Amino acid sequence: MSGRRALRLLAALGLAACAACGGSHAPRAATPERTPAAAPPLAAAGAERVLEAVRAPGARAVMLNVWATWCAPCREEFPDIVRLARAYRARGLRLVLVSADFEDGAGAARAFLAGHGVDVPSFIRTGDDMRFINAIEPFWSGAIPATFLYDGAGRKLGFWEGRQTYATLESAVRKALDEAPSHDSTEVKR
Repeated sequence: MSGRRALRLLAALGLAACAACGGSHAPRAATPERTPAAAPPLAAAGAERVLEAVRAPGARAVMLNVWATWCAPCREEFPDIVRLARAYRARGLRLVLVSADFEDGAGAARAFLAGHGVDVPSFIRTGDDMRFINAIEPFWSGAIPATFLYDGAGRKLGFWEGRQTYATLESAVRKALDEAPSHDSTEVKR
């Protein structure tokens, strides 16, 4: 096993261990000013299905965020992800959310999404951790939260591991949208 592959395996195992020790963290409750919405669809998906959603036509830029209810930095960052997606939706930003919770945690993930008023279909990761990580981004250690930014054709523009500030992500999103062709002239080619 190569040194790089061994490091990735250790990172994935570390996530699993963190999930086990972080299981007592309750999902963040809805803010007092927001009534929880109905939970959006949460489909089980491997990396291929997630990447299909990223590459689907119609967006000028796509932000993919991988998070989990047991991950404190994910819960802290999540309101900014949702706020950013809402702020730039009209300009062509699509948000794709992937819960890294275990499949038996789908109920907690749905409640978390509803508590944040998420209104976009979302996914819960399935399958082998390392296959998922490598298919999404070979240089991704597997740490979450992880945010990926793509252009409208599904080409990766950047990715960030760990909690990011609203300003950092907004700057990247604005640049991607400013450089993207308008909706009228965009035809996604594969």
